[in-house]
Amino acid sequence: MKIKNIRDVSRIEAFSDGVFAISATLLVVSLEVPQNFDQLTEGLLGFIAFGFSFAALILIWSLHNQFFRRYDLQDGITIVWNSVLLFVVLFYVYPLKYISIGFVSSFIKLNSASGLINSLSELRQLFLIYGAGFIAVFLSFALLYNHAFRKSTELKLSPLEKFEARSTFFSMLIYVAVGMFSVILALTWVGGLHYALPGWIYGVLGLLHYFHSRRYKIQKQKLSVQK
Repeated sequence: MKIKNIRDVSRIEAFSDGVFAISATLLVVSLEVPQNFDQLTEGLLGFIAFGFSFAALILIWSLHNQFFRRYDLQDGITIVWNSVLLFVVLFYVYPLKYISIGFVSSFIKLNSASGLINSLSELRQLFLIYGAGFIAVFLSFALLYNHAFRKSTELKLSPLEKFEARSTFFSMLIYVAVGMFSVILALTWVGGLHYALPGWIYGVLGLLHYFHSRRYKIQKQKLSVQK
């Protein structure tokens, strides 16, 4: 992994961190202090859902931070794809929290969870909204890493570092492919909606990244030997 030397935070990173901070605030802003036990019980749903949503937001921030620690890019193309990423993160804060509440409510049978999804049509639309955001986020990361790969000469990347950029690009495409598969399932298979399969399909990400990681390590060893 290429980690740059300690340097001042760029304006792109500072602005991006501000957007992530606003997104985290929007996730928690609707939580209120409970006035009785029933409200406390209902509040648990929002608190746990906030935990899932916050974890997803931290994952995206971590990937973003990793990219800008690796590559000191501040050109126009980087700004464009970074702006698309930040726009999607801000726009999808509430859909992300809504889905988290639905996920938690499927395990914790709270009365406040009723009415979240009233039909298969609404469930399909929810999966489509989430899938579109998921695809946009990781496609933005893929395009950023592809741009870094193309700028390898300017960035003075070694062959191993170029390989890491390309490998991470394909890693991001795995997320995109799974998101697209989820959207296709939601659009074409009504039976799968009964079991929320467009949502559960995201569970294969772990397996796919395991195989990608194994292939990455083998190729990295070969490059290290050649070096």
